[in-house]
Amino acid sequence: MRLATIATPNGPRLHVRGRSGYVDVGKETGDPGFASLAVVLSAGPQAMDAVRALADLDGREYGPADLGPAVPAPERILCLGLNYREHALEGGREVPTWPDAFVRGRDSVLGPYADLVKPALTDRFDYEGELGIVIGAGGRYIPASKALDAIAGFVVLNDASARDWQRAASQWTGGKNFEGSMPIGPEVVTADEADVSDVALTTVLNGQVMQSARTSQMIVDIPSAVEFFSSFTRLAPGDVIATGTPGGVGFARQPPVWLHPGDVIEVTVENVGTIRNRVVAEPGDHSGWRWRPTGPQPSGL
Repeated sequence: MRLATIATPNGPRLHVRGRSGYVDVGKETGDPGFASLAVVLSAGPQAMDAVRALADLDGREYGPADLGPAVPAPERILCLGLNYREHALEGGREVPTWPDAFVRGRDSVLGPYADLVKPALTDRFDYEGELGIVIGAGGRYIPASKALDAIAGFVVLNDASARDWQRAASQWTGGKNFEGSMPIGPEVVTADEADVSDVALTTVLNGQVMQSARTSQMIVDIPSAVEFFSSFTRLAPGDVIATGTPGGVGFARQPPVWLHPGDVIEVTVENVGTIRNRVVAEPGDHSGWRWRPTGPQPSGL
């Protein structure tokens, strides 16, 4: 099934795609708590079965602008960096033999069709199309052979990055956590709906293909990503794992290609969906703000 969080007059509410349109989960199940994806995922398999039964109903049609982040305010977004060989090499790095991990905060998520605000404090705003994993059951020490049992579904995301902030220090946190810098959606597609082990991932900027790869090219594949992160933390329902971006990002091009107001950036994962965001300028004058990377930037990520 396909789950979307939709903006309504009563706030964001979880919907499941029906025979037509989207069906309001909280309303149709009679459980007000089921208006939230986090509550449904935490409630376990019985709750998911109740939602799945609604997919045979006719629902209401909504437009792209009505869709909010497919995973609203996740507690954690656990990210893999350099998880495609070409991306590591284009950044002047060796292909890693150990996963490169970092964390995003919950306020960095954005709707799948919302305006993507270019932060005023960066001149090097870049795109990173990725497949995202949404955790369902979760747990610790989840072996790769059992990973699918812990996964609720998959999403498309854009790990948009302020490269100057990312490179100004040895840690990536600043460059990866600007508010509203990670569009995610358009739906959570459950694992029984789509096999994403070998599907096309494409990023298109203003009509031009910038990234084109297959998920089978990941260095750390989907089951192994779940296994890795569960080695040191207890994965919880609603956590998101960003599985890394393939080659073709903006900083590695000659000349570099940065995101600017007016650009339209699209990321598509076959069988999962497409997110599309127009880049806009951050409002206000922040030219006098103290914290802004300056000077030469090191090569690579």
